[in-house]
Order: sequence, then C-alpha cells, then structure tokens
Amino acid sequence: MKEKKLPNPNDVFPNEYKTSCFIKNVVQAPNLFIGDYTYYDDPVDPTGFEKNNILFNYPEFGDKLIIGKFCAIASGTKFIMGPANHRIDSLTTYPFHVFGGVWEENTPEHLSQLPFKGDIVIGNDVWIGRESVVMPGVKIGDGSIVGACSVVTKDFPPYSVIGGNPAKRIKKRFPESLIALLLELKWWDFAPEKLADFLPVLCDDNLARAEQAVRKELSLRENLR
Repeated sequence: MKEKKLPNPNDVFPNEYKTSCFIKNVVQAPNLFIGDYTYYDDPVDPTGFEKNNILFNYPEFGDKLIIGKFCAIASGTKFIMGPANHRIDSLTTYPFHVFGGVWEENTPEHLSQLPFKGDIVIGNDVWIGRESVVMPGVKIGDGSIVGACSVVTKDFPPYSVIGGNPAKRIKKRFPESLIALLLELKWWDFAPEKLADFLPVLCDDNLARAEQAVRKELSLRENLR
C-alpha cells in the first residue's frame, strides 16, 4: 500500500512556492509560541516574520505572543507587543528615560512605566487578512476570520468574523450549536493521519452534512472512553 505523504510541521517551507513558511520554525525569542502548521505568507520575506511582523518585542517586559495551530497569516500582518505603549497616567507620555543622560537619571526605568495589557493570544484555525494589526493583550478565539486591514483592539470569541478600524464583530461564522461541536471536536489536535482522513468533512461546504459527520465523530469518541 502506498504510504501517505503528509506535510511536515518542522519544515520551514511546506511547498515548492516558498512564499509561505511554517513560522514556528523561524522565530527565536523565548516569549513567542507558535503552533504546528501555522503559516505566514509573504512573497518578499516570509522567514523574516519575527523581525518584520512582531513589533516592539522585548521579552523582559513579560508579555507573550501565543498563536495556535493551523492559522493562516497574510502578508503585512503586524502584532504590536506591549513595549510599544507609552506611559499614560502622568502629565506627559514622552519616553524621556530611553534617551539617556540626565533624562535617564531623573525618570523611572522605561519598561516599568508602561501599561501591561497581557499576552496576545490567537486561537487555532484563525485566518488573519492582509495588513491587519493586532494590538497588545488582544485575544482572538478559535476559527475566527479577521478581514484585511483590520485593527484589532479588543477580544473576540471563537468563530467570529471581524473587520474594520477598530475591528468589530460582523457576524458569527456558524450557529452556536455547530460552534460548540467544533470547540469540542478540536480537530486541530488530531493525529496527522487521522486529520488527513477527516479533511473531506472539514472542507465540505454542505454544513448540515459536515455537522452530521462531526456529531458522528464525537459519538465514536465518547464510546471509546
């Protein structure tokens, strides 16, 4: 029997075009956590994701960028980390400390002055459109779609379609019943071989038929417990 050829999540370039890269294999900062098969697409410099697309990242500040599995990130998307902020609870927002000399001596250490928004957390199977911006501390749920050129300033629940500046929820992708099933299914955690066999369900545009298949899979899983 012919062996199935499966994409390798540890490859930098998953196909011959070399415009998309699996970005977990090209980031190095200790506060960046990227899931398997999540890719960044860029015809110019896809492997430069950490340098070009994660801005103001100073791990010592304490925030993280966490991106789940099977996310699709389009060219020009930017993630703005917490140190991009300025002090806003004093008479001026100007960052005197970073310019040294007497200014540094007469002001608190720079990073300690900045508001801490927390981690940026992107769920699994999230599609982020071209030139979008995700701001510090934002959390985007599994299965969401972010329209091109959006500026995401707040959290959104799973399977949201969002867009705009600032981004707003345009609609839910699916009825709540199907969303609940998908969040229970967690197909992104399937073993590679099982996922390959399940792809016809995931790519079926007949949602009623796909929902039946998901229910069947969950029932089989329950019977094996």
